[in-house]
Amino acid sequence: MHYLLIYDVVDDYVERRAPLRAAHIRHARAAEARGELVLAGALADPPDGAVLVFRGHSPAAAEAFAAADPYVLNGLVTTWKVREWTTVVGRDAEVALPDDLR
Repeated sequence: MHYLLIYDVVDDYVERRAPLRAAHIRHARAAEARGELVLAGALADPPDGAVLVFRGHSPAAAEAFAAADPYVLNGLVTTWKVREWTTVVGRDAEVALPDDLR
């Protein structure tokens, strides 16, 4: 399954992330190398959040990522949540549609 890790961030997120960005990116690249993180990035215009897409059998990897993320640990993320995402269309979709819907 896919899981979305959704961040809400502080108003001055863009300015405050600079000293933490390298550590955050290393954290994300490690999750990607383990095959957990598929895509990640900040929302733009306005930069008021971020979305990270995880793949796994449970939300555990996404939850563990957030719990150890320098942005979360240093107060840039005001709230976060993990949502199961039922993907049905696309090369990497996890749920197979019935033949009549393909």
